[in-house]
Amino acid sequence: MNIAVVVSEFNEKVTSRMLAVAQEKAITLKLKILYTCKVPGAYDMPIIVDSLLQKNDIDAVVTLGAIIKGQTKHDEVISHSTAQALTALSIKYQKPVSLGISGPGMQERHAYARIRPVAERAVEAVVKISYELKRIQK
Repeated sequence: MNIAVVVSEFNEKVTSRMLAVAQEKAITLKLKILYTCKVPGAYDMPIIVDSLLQKNDIDAVVTLGAIIKGQTKHDEVISHSTAQALTALSIKYQKPVSLGISGPGMQERHAYARIRPVAERAVEAVVKISYELKRIQK
């Protein structure tokens, strides 16, 4: 299975570690990462994900990011709009797009604690969803 990974550069100390975990998990699951794309923040992911999903050699896209709470509700706006856009793209192209984005409402210490579980589940999710899509489309 060929996948792409889109990772946010915002909160890079967290997301770079998420990327390393996702790459390890992909190797374990015998997935081939054809593209690793970096974007400024989670909000910027949908346009890159859209482009990747149009490629015939990409079966799924893993997204990785960490949206940490600030002094306003901006984290909620970013989280909700990004999740909604990624869901719409997954449905449009009938290809899995995982939501490996932690937050909203998360403090920085929580982001570090979620690096491994969120990144691993994001990779596992595209495999499981891909399997189910193939199973029901036969």
